[in-house]
Order: sequence, then C-alpha cells, then structure tokens
Amino acid sequence: MEREADVVIVGGGIVGTAILSALARYDLRCLLVEQEPDIAAGTTKANSAVLHAGFDAPTGSLKAKMNVRGNRLYHEMQSELHLDIQWTGSLVAARTPPEEECLAVLKARGEANGVPGLELWDGVKVRQREPNLSRDIGAALWAPTAGICWPFGIAAAFAENAVQNGAEIWRDCPVTGIVTEDGRVAAVETPRAIVKTRFVVNAAGVNADRVSAMAGDRSFSIRPRRGEYLLFDRGAQAQMVRGIVFPVPTERSKGILICATTHGNVFIGPNAEDTEDREDVAVTAAGMQEVLAGAKKLLPNIPGGLAITEFAGLRAVSSTGDFILGPSSKTDGLIQAAGIQSPGLTAAPAIAEAVMEYIVRATGASRRSSYRPGRPKQSVFRDLDPAAQAALIARDERYGRVICRCETITEGEIVDAIRRPCGARTVDGVKRRTRAGMGRCQGGFCGPRVIAILARELGISVPEVRKDGTKSYLYYDKAGGTEA
Repeated sequence: MEREADVVIVGGGIVGTAILSALARYDLRCLLVEQEPDIAAGTTKANSAVLHAGFDAPTGSLKAKMNVRGNRLYHEMQSELHLDIQWTGSLVAARTPPEEECLAVLKARGEANGVPGLELWDGVKVRQREPNLSRDIGAALWAPTAGICWPFGIAAAFAENAVQNGAEIWRDCPVTGIVTEDGRVAAVETPRAIVKTRFVVNAAGVNADRVSAMAGDRSFSIRPRRGEYLLFDRGAQAQMVRGIVFPVPTERSKGILICATTHGNVFIGPNAEDTEDREDVAVTAAGMQEVLAGAKKLLPNIPGGLAITEFAGLRAVSSTGDFILGPSSKTDGLIQAAGIQSPGLTAAPAIAEAVMEYIVRATGASRRSSYRPGRPKQSVFRDLDPAAQAALIARDERYGRVICRCETITEGEIVDAIRRPCGARTVDGVKRRTRAGMGRCQGGFCGPRVIAILARELGISVPEVRKDGTKSYLYYDKAGGTEA
C-alpha cells in the first residue's frame, strides 16, 4: 500500500505535535507517525513540566534562542488552545557565597539572552515567597516569566488542533526505513504503508540519530540520560513550595528542583544518569536517595509520608551539546528537530515555528483558508460550579458518574478523552488527558473501570486494552492462555 504526503513528521512528542500544528495552518498534506500507541509517550510524559525563562543556556545557542522565543509563544497561544499553564515564576536558590556569585552570572546571561524581569533577591525575600525553604538560602535569582504546565495536555492540544485542520496522526506505527533517491528523501516506510513525501521531519527523541541514519545522515549521535522523580500528594503543598525552586545549575544539569504542578501536587527531581538503554525508565533506590538528598538541601523538612509515586524519564542528549535544528547537510528533504533535551518543552513552539517557516519557503504553501483555530471544548467537571455541573449532567448523564474518586473524574470526561481528535487509546492515555489514576491511590480504584470504558468505546476486548506501551497488556485471555 502506498500513500502520499507533503510532510511526514517522525515522533509524536511535544516537538512533533507542535510542528504538526504549525504546519496545519497551511495547505500541506501532513502526516505524523508515532511508534507508541499514543502521543506524548516518551520524554514528554516524564519531564519537569517547567516552562523556563531562558537564562541557563549559553548566549547564542539554539537552546537559548528557542527557549526565550518558545516562552513568549506559549504566552500568546495559551488562550487560543486552552493550555493548562500557570505563570508562577522561578527561583534559583544559592546556599553559599560561590553559588551567590553564580547567580550574578546567570542574571547577566539571561539578560543577554533577552529574558525580561530578572532580579536578585536576598534570603528574606525568598522566604517571603517560599517560607518552607532552607534558612541556608542566602540569595536567589527570580525569573517572573517562568511557569509550570501540563505537558501531556499541551501535546494533546497541538494534536487536536492539527487533526481538526486535516492533518493525520498514525499511532502504533514505527518507521522501518526511509527511502532516498539521488540524495533526497523520497518515502517513509512503515508497517501501515509506504508514504511518498518531499520532507521528513525528524522529531524522534532518543531515537532521532537512528531515524537520521535511515535517511543517510550520521552526523550526530544521541545519548539517553535518565532522570528520576518523586511525586507528592496535593496535601503536601502547604509544607513544600507553590512555585519552582532550582538549585544553582551545574554543567551537567539544572539540578534537583522542587516544583509545584498545575494540579496542586509537588515533585522533587530529577537526577541525571547516562544510560545506553533507550527504554530504561526504571526507578532505583539509589536514584530516590539521590533525589531526596538533593531536594533536602533546599527544603529540609520533606513530608515523605505524602509521597504517592515515583517515575523516570529519558532525555535526548546530543553529541553536539545543542539542539540540532534545520535541514540536514547530508540529505535533502530531511529536517532535523533532534537532541531536544531541556529546555525542549519550552522551546517546542519556537522549534515548530522554525521548521514551519523553512517548509513554507521551500514549498510556497499558502495559508489554509478553512483553518480553524483552537481545539474542541473540553469540560473539566471538578472545575465547574454546582450549577454548571448540574447542567452538564442534564445534557449527558455520564458526567454524573464519578470513575476516579481521588481526582473527581467522571465517565463523561473519560469518554470525551477517547472520542476527541487523536483521542486516548490506552489507560495512561486517558490518565494524561483527564488525570484519572493520578491521585493518591494511583488508579487502584478507577483502573479497572477505565479499562472497561476503553474496551467499550474502542470496540475491543478487555485483554486488548494496553496500559501505555506497545506490549503493555494488562490482562490475559484465560481461554487461550496468551496475551490478547
């Protein structure tokens, strides 16, 4: 089977979906292919969810440029796409005189990068804002343009906007090869079809070097770096922080931070451990000890009894030390969006803008006259007042059945998450769109009910429902004795 597309995007994380959304504004046939059953299933699902101000990256680097521009774009698009973002600002906390000297360096770098509003605070002002922080903190860098977000929701918003404007997304669809002719991209091979195309955008995360090599470009390599986190119940926030608190960064990472989420939880992490395994998202005892020890330097009294889960994610560290962005020097038609580690989440809209501008120039594509801004409305039951809740239940009784008690998520919301453009196909896909299973019991109560709803709505058997990954089946077929 053969298909045609003007652009094929490889990778359905925050960068790939942002690019797809940007291109959907133009008269281009765009297809995104993702190897996992759902989008946002790689780095996007396990990061710090911080929209950085942009003072950390070296001045003149792609990381710095894309960070600052991306932050501004999120401010602009938040309302249109109904993005879950809180502009909390961030603190970089110094505990020693040498660290305080580093703050001045960071401030100067941020100003050179174009970050507005940076201020140096003393310890008294720091604790006025975050009273639970260590008394050892003598100063901090305040960045008012930083914020926290719901990264999975942002990726879903990009995807929904793109799909409602004619773009396609193929999930469960790994790229098996890229055909080149006379040094130019000609087609992308997948189990579903061979797709003839003019452009391939490589947004494949930790596998970006492998995708690039398929197209004949071996100019860089990717090294996965694992980061582990510890997440706390919403009841912990009063004892922890209400915004973002970083330690002074090192050359290796931004360090182990303490950060609130848009839903009232708090997390600590990540550490940074290089690994050869591109699927290694294990949480280790040593890693948790490292995370706790690092966080206690900023917040001595961590309420360990309120921790509800641990998780880990991978970062795509490039051999160049910077983002790899733009047309390949080896293969015509191959556009790189690779090595997107921190601040990749923040930079995603700017990366998308740059890729879009290049493709539009190369193709002469016109603005789509039928373009529909935004995305379909999504009702969040727990955020409605009683009158609005009653009206919603009157329209659809499924909103009156609470499935996830911890987070007050209704059957109506879960069904909507499945039926939306690029809707959920897995248990974790539902979780990332609605928060069902993200509360204190971590899906112990609602998990089987979510599975049953997925099976019903997707028209599949219960043993065919997956938790997240390609082979993450939750039940066995007793009759056959094998996974469905």
